[in-house]
Amino acid sequence: MKILILLTLIVITELCVVDACRSYCGNITVDYPFGIRNGCGHPGYRDLLFCMNDVLMFHISSGSYRVLDIDYAYHSITLHDPHMSTCETIVLGGKGNGFEAEDWRAPYFNPTSDNVFMLIGCSPKSPIFQGFPEKKLPCHNISGMSCEEYMSCPAWDMVGYRKPGLTSGSGPPMCCAVGFESVKAINLSKLECEGYSSAYNLAPLKLRVASDWAYGIRVKYELQGSDAFCRACVATSGTCGYESVDGGGLRHVCICDHHNSTTNCDSVDRPTGASSTIRPQTIIGSLLLYFITMNIAIQRRQ
Repeated sequence: MKILILLTLIVITELCVVDACRSYCGNITVDYPFGIRNGCGHPGYRDLLFCMNDVLMFHISSGSYRVLDIDYAYHSITLHDPHMSTCETIVLGGKGNGFEAEDWRAPYFNPTSDNVFMLIGCSPKSPIFQGFPEKKLPCHNISGMSCEEYMSCPAWDMVGYRKPGLTSGSGPPMCCAVGFESVKAINLSKLECEGYSSAYNLAPLKLRVASDWAYGIRVKYELQGSDAFCRACVATSGTCGYESVDGGGLRHVCICDHHNSTTNCDSVDRPTGASSTIRPQTIIGSLLLYFITMNIAIQRRQ
């Protein structure tokens, strides 16, 4: 009987844990607008973050990235692409993810203005070179970082390129530094490039040596419209989330201790549909408690 009670407590505990929105993955805090469970966070951020073996992953149409940091004060998220070149390694063959979000998700995410993308080995027919005279290419310095500094990295010796801006005849440079706003998407196939690197500025520090740069993709995230609903929800000890509605759409909900609300946890308003029903763990917990009580009563009669 003791074993049965113990198992029951474990099941109920697990059900309660599963129901709550997780707040961390490894050593990274996951808070609104992000979420790693269906129904948690902002609906525009759904199916975006996944926690795998305590490693937080960010997934968009261009690929999966490891999350290095989320800065909620500055609304930025820093990503790592395992197929991105750095100062120690040059990755060619078009293997890099680059950065390109789905059309519906693009308004929420854009690499920061101080993030430089250094495109490597692009074809003369690449879209980034079209419409530019030979002496006025779109390549330029971004926040004090350029290909001139980057090509001084030791990794370039390993692939046989040593001079900054090395070209083949009258062709384009081996490396071209651009900002995200000038290309709108880093897609190596569409840009006809062999690889890329990405680094961001660690202001107020000015690092001239490329080996000291912070390599990764720093993305600015933002919400569309007012966030007053979530602020009101949190102020009443709720958790911001979303749910499906008839017709296949999504709406904001405030996840409270015992119900979901379309306003806040202090309101008596409760949405119709699945969210207004008794939660599964409540039903299962009640049944298990009833089962235990009945078994205790039977044993006392024996």
